[in-house]
Amino acid sequence: MQFTSEQRLDDGVLEREFTLGEIPGILWTPGSASASTPAPLILLGHPTLGLHRMYPRLVARARRAAADGFATATIELPGCGDRPRWAAGEQARADLRRAKEAGDPIGDEIIDALILPLVEKAVPEWQSALDVLLSLPELGGSVGYSGGVISVGIRLAVAEPRIVAAGLFAGSFIPRAMFEEARRVTIPLHVLLQWDDEGNDRQAALDLFDAFGSREKSLHANMGGHTGVPQYAGEDAAGFFARHLR
Repeated sequence: MQFTSEQRLDDGVLEREFTLGEIPGILWTPGSASASTPAPLILLGHPTLGLHRMYPRLVARARRAAADGFATATIELPGCGDRPRWAAGEQARADLRRAKEAGDPIGDEIIDALILPLVEKAVPEWQSALDVLLSLPELGGSVGYSGGVISVGIRLAVAEPRIVAAGLFAGSFIPRAMFEEARRVTIPLHVLLQWDDEGNDRQAALDLFDAFGSREKSLHANMGGHTGVPQYAGEDAAGFFARHLR
Protein backbone atom coordinates (compact mmCIF):
# COMPACT_ATOMS: atom_id res chain seq x y z
CA MET A 1 0.00 0.00 0.00
CA GLN A 2 1.25 3.47 -0.89
CA PHE A 3 -0.39 6.58 0.54
CA THR A 4 -0.65 9.25 -2.15
CA SER A 5 -2.32 12.14 -0.33
CA GLU A 6 -3.35 13.19 3.16
CA GLN A 7 -5.67 15.83 4.56
CA ARG A 8 -7.28 16.60 7.91
CA LEU A 9 -10.99 17.31 7.56
CA ASP A 10 -12.61 20.08 9.61
CA ASP A 11 -13.95 17.62 12.17
CA GLY A 12 -10.49 16.17 12.73
CA VAL A 13 -10.95 13.05 10.61
CA LEU A 14 -7.75 12.09 8.79
CA GLU A 15 -8.37 11.22 5.12
CA ARG A 16 -5.64 9.41 3.20
CA GLU A 17 -5.84 8.28 -0.39
CA PHE A 18 -3.83 5.20 -1.26
CA THR A 19 -3.05 2.75 -4.02
CA LEU A 20 -2.83 -1.00 -3.62
CA GLY A 21 -1.15 -2.06 -6.83
CA GLU A 22 -3.46 -0.62 -9.49
CA ILE A 23 -6.37 -0.25 -7.08
CA PRO A 24 -7.08 3.24 -5.67
CA GLY A 25 -8.72 3.62 -2.28
CA ILE A 26 -9.36 5.97 0.63
CA LEU A 27 -8.86 5.48 4.37
CA TRP A 28 -10.52 7.66 7.00
CA THR A 29 -9.49 7.48 10.66
CA PRO A 30 -11.05 9.32 13.62
CA GLY A 31 -9.28 12.39 14.90
CA SER A 32 -9.17 10.88 18.36
CA ALA A 33 -7.56 7.62 17.23
CA SER A 34 -4.15 6.80 18.66
CA ALA A 35 -1.69 3.94 18.36
CA SER A 36 -2.68 2.73 21.85
CA THR A 37 -6.36 2.46 20.91
CA PRO A 38 -6.70 0.96 17.42
CA ALA A 39 -10.03 1.77 15.79
CA PRO A 40 -12.41 -0.92 14.51
CA LEU A 41 -12.76 -0.78 10.73
CA ILE A 42 -15.84 -0.53 8.50
CA LEU A 43 -15.37 -1.28 4.80
CA LEU A 44 -17.52 1.11 2.76
CA GLY A 45 -19.05 -0.51 -0.28
CA HIS A 46 -20.46 1.60 -3.11
CA PRO A 47 -22.15 1.18 -6.51
CA THR A 48 -20.30 1.00 -9.83
CA LEU A 49 -20.29 4.77 -10.40
CA GLY A 50 -16.65 5.28 -9.40
CA LEU A 51 -15.01 6.75 -6.31
CA HIS A 52 -14.95 10.30 -7.66
CA ARG A 53 -18.71 10.43 -8.21
CA MET A 54 -19.43 8.63 -4.94
CA TYR A 55 -16.99 10.66 -2.83
CA PRO A 56 -19.52 13.09 -1.25
CA ARG A 57 -21.65 10.21 0.01
CA LEU A 58 -18.66 8.15 1.08
CA VAL A 59 -17.02 10.92 3.08
CA ALA A 60 -20.34 11.68 4.80
CA ARG A 61 -20.59 8.03 5.85
CA ALA A 62 -16.95 8.08 6.96
CA ARG A 63 -17.49 11.17 9.12
CA ARG A 64 -20.52 9.61 10.77
CA ALA A 65 -18.60 6.44 11.55
CA ALA A 66 -15.64 8.43 12.88
CA ALA A 67 -17.95 10.16 15.35
CA ASP A 68 -18.49 6.70 16.88
CA GLY A 69 -14.76 5.94 16.90
CA PHE A 70 -14.66 3.79 13.76
CA ALA A 71 -12.19 3.96 10.90
CA THR A 72 -13.54 3.43 7.38
CA ALA A 73 -11.97 2.48 4.07
CA THR A 74 -13.06 1.95 0.50
CA ILE A 75 -11.50 0.82 -2.77
CA GLU A 76 -12.43 1.34 -6.40
CA LEU A 77 -14.39 -1.55 -7.89
CA PRO A 78 -12.95 -3.48 -10.86
CA GLY A 79 -13.76 -1.88 -14.20
CA CYS A 80 -14.98 1.34 -12.57
CA GLY A 81 -13.63 4.87 -12.20
CA ASP A 82 -10.20 5.13 -13.84
CA ARG A 83 -9.56 1.39 -13.68
CA PRO A 84 -9.28 -0.62 -16.93
CA ARG A 85 -12.53 -1.93 -18.35
CA TRP A 86 -13.03 -5.54 -19.42
CA ALA A 87 -14.92 -6.44 -22.56
CA ALA A 88 -17.52 -8.74 -20.98
CA GLY A 89 -18.41 -6.15 -18.38
CA GLU A 90 -18.84 -3.42 -20.98
CA GLN A 91 -21.03 -5.72 -23.06
CA ALA A 92 -23.22 -6.50 -20.04
CA ARG A 93 -23.64 -2.79 -19.31
CA ALA A 94 -24.56 -2.12 -22.94
CA ASP A 95 -27.13 -4.95 -22.88
CA LEU A 96 -28.60 -3.50 -19.69
CA ARG A 97 -28.89 -0.03 -21.23
CA ARG A 98 -30.61 -1.41 -24.34
CA ALA A 99 -33.11 -3.38 -22.28
CA LYS A 100 -33.94 -0.33 -20.16
CA GLU A 101 -34.32 1.95 -23.18
CA ALA A 102 -36.61 -0.58 -24.85
CA GLY A 103 -38.65 -1.04 -21.69
CA ASP A 104 -37.86 -4.75 -21.69
CA PRO A 105 -37.55 -6.81 -18.48
CA ILE A 106 -34.01 -7.28 -17.19
CA GLY A 107 -33.44 -11.01 -17.64
CA ASP A 108 -31.31 -13.37 -15.59
CA GLU A 109 -28.70 -13.62 -18.35
CA ILE A 110 -28.02 -9.87 -18.24
CA ILE A 111 -27.97 -9.77 -14.43
CA ASP A 112 -25.58 -12.72 -14.21
CA ALA A 113 -23.21 -11.22 -16.79
CA LEU A 114 -23.31 -7.85 -15.04
CA ILE A 115 -22.90 -8.94 -11.41
CA LEU A 116 -21.24 -12.36 -11.08
CA PRO A 117 -17.89 -11.45 -12.74
CA LEU A 118 -17.81 -8.26 -10.64
CA VAL A 119 -18.21 -10.34 -7.45
CA GLU A 120 -15.48 -12.76 -8.54
CA LYS A 121 -13.06 -9.89 -9.19
CA ALA A 122 -14.01 -7.53 -6.35
CA VAL A 123 -14.09 -9.84 -3.32
CA PRO A 124 -10.44 -10.99 -3.49
CA GLU A 125 -9.43 -7.34 -3.88
CA TRP A 126 -11.39 -6.36 -0.77
CA GLN A 127 -9.70 -9.21 1.11
CA SER A 128 -6.24 -8.11 -0.06
CA ALA A 129 -7.01 -4.55 1.00
CA LEU A 130 -8.16 -5.81 4.38
CA ASP A 131 -4.89 -7.72 4.85
CA VAL A 132 -2.92 -4.51 4.39
CA LEU A 133 -5.26 -2.20 6.28
CA LEU A 134 -5.27 -4.39 9.38
CA SER A 135 -1.47 -4.30 9.44
CA LEU A 136 -1.64 -0.56 10.23
CA PRO A 137 -1.17 0.17 13.95
CA GLU A 138 -4.10 2.60 14.07
CA LEU A 139 -6.57 -0.11 12.99
CA GLY A 140 -7.61 -3.21 14.89
CA GLY A 141 -10.38 -5.24 16.39
CA SER A 142 -13.61 -6.11 14.62
CA VAL A 143 -14.41 -5.40 10.96
CA GLY A 144 -17.75 -4.51 9.41
CA TYR A 145 -18.95 -4.10 5.82
CA SER A 146 -21.46 -1.44 4.81
CA GLY A 147 -23.44 -0.79 1.63
CA GLY A 148 -22.47 -1.18 -1.99
CA VAL A 149 -23.41 -3.90 -4.48
CA ILE A 150 -25.35 -6.35 -2.32
CA SER A 151 -23.94 -9.44 -4.05
CA VAL A 152 -20.40 -8.32 -3.17
CA GLY A 153 -21.53 -7.93 0.45
CA ILE A 154 -23.05 -11.41 0.44
CA ARG A 155 -19.89 -13.04 -0.88
CA LEU A 156 -17.72 -11.15 1.62
CA ALA A 157 -20.01 -12.16 4.48
CA VAL A 158 -19.55 -15.80 3.47
CA ALA A 159 -15.87 -15.78 2.51
CA GLU A 160 -14.23 -13.34 4.93
CA PRO A 161 -14.22 -14.46 8.60
CA ARG A 162 -12.78 -11.14 9.80
CA ILE A 163 -16.07 -9.40 8.91
CA VAL A 164 -18.38 -9.86 11.90
CA ALA A 165 -21.36 -7.70 10.88
CA ALA A 166 -22.72 -6.22 7.65
CA GLY A 167 -25.11 -3.46 6.68
CA LEU A 168 -26.52 -4.19 3.21
CA PHE A 169 -28.54 -2.02 0.82
CA ALA A 170 -31.16 -3.92 -1.20
CA GLY A 171 -30.82 -1.65 -4.20
CA SER A 172 -28.96 -3.61 -6.86
CA PHE A 173 -29.61 -6.56 -9.17
CA ILE A 174 -29.40 -10.00 -7.54
CA PRO A 175 -28.31 -13.06 -9.55
CA ARG A 176 -30.24 -16.21 -8.63
CA ALA A 177 -26.99 -17.90 -7.58
CA MET A 178 -26.61 -15.38 -4.75
CA PHE A 179 -29.73 -16.68 -3.00
CA GLU A 180 -27.94 -19.95 -2.28
CA GLU A 181 -24.92 -18.05 -0.96
CA ALA A 182 -27.24 -15.94 1.21
CA ARG A 183 -28.29 -19.10 3.06
CA ARG A 184 -24.66 -19.49 4.17
CA VAL A 185 -24.47 -16.02 5.71
CA THR A 186 -24.46 -16.27 9.50
CA ILE A 187 -23.19 -12.89 10.74
CA PRO A 188 -25.57 -10.19 12.05
CA LEU A 189 -27.20 -8.22 9.23
CA HIS A 190 -28.85 -4.81 8.96
CA VAL A 191 -30.64 -4.62 5.59
CA LEU A 192 -31.99 -1.35 4.17
CA LEU A 193 -34.77 -1.42 1.57
CA GLN A 194 -36.29 1.58 -0.22
CA TRP A 195 -39.87 0.45 -0.80
CA ASP A 196 -40.41 2.44 -4.01
CA ASP A 197 -36.93 1.94 -5.50
CA GLU A 198 -37.58 2.20 -9.22
CA GLY A 199 -34.53 0.10 -10.16
CA ASN A 200 -34.95 -2.65 -7.58
CA ASP A 201 -37.10 -5.78 -7.61
CA ARG A 202 -38.82 -5.44 -4.23
CA GLN A 203 -40.00 -9.04 -4.10
CA ALA A 204 -36.52 -10.30 -4.93
CA ALA A 205 -35.13 -8.16 -2.09
CA LEU A 206 -37.70 -9.60 0.33
CA ASP A 207 -36.95 -13.15 -0.84
CA LEU A 208 -33.23 -12.52 -0.38
CA PHE A 209 -33.78 -11.28 3.16
CA ASP A 210 -35.77 -14.40 3.91
CA ALA A 211 -32.93 -16.54 2.50
CA PHE A 212 -30.21 -15.09 4.75
CA GLY A 213 -29.10 -17.71 7.27
CA SER A 214 -28.24 -15.21 10.00
CA ARG A 215 -29.95 -15.71 13.35
CA GLU A 216 -29.81 -11.93 13.86
CA LYS A 217 -31.06 -10.00 10.86
CA SER A 218 -33.29 -6.94 10.58
CA LEU A 219 -35.00 -5.38 7.58
CA HIS A 220 -35.46 -1.60 7.57
CA ALA A 221 -37.91 -0.56 4.86
CA ASN A 222 -38.63 3.09 4.13
CA MET A 223 -40.96 4.72 1.63
CA GLY A 224 -39.26 6.45 -1.27
CA GLY A 225 -37.02 5.81 -4.24
CA HIS A 226 -33.39 4.75 -4.53
CA THR A 227 -31.94 8.12 -3.51
CA GLY A 228 -34.64 8.93 -0.96
CA VAL A 229 -33.03 7.22 2.03
CA PRO A 230 -34.07 9.19 5.14
CA GLN A 231 -31.35 10.66 7.34
CA TYR A 232 -32.42 8.66 10.36
CA ALA A 233 -31.67 5.45 8.45
CA GLY A 234 -27.99 6.32 8.84
CA GLU A 235 -28.46 6.62 12.58
CA ASP A 236 -30.05 3.18 12.70
CA ALA A 237 -27.11 1.71 10.79
CA ALA A 238 -24.64 3.49 13.08
CA GLY A 239 -26.33 1.93 16.10
CA PHE A 240 -26.08 -1.51 14.50
CA PHE A 241 -22.31 -1.19 14.02
CA ALA A 242 -21.84 0.29 17.48
CA ARG A 243 -23.46 -2.83 18.94
CA HIS A 244 -21.43 -5.31 16.94
CA LEU A 245 -17.97 -3.77 16.47
CA ARG A 246 -17.24 -2.83 20.08
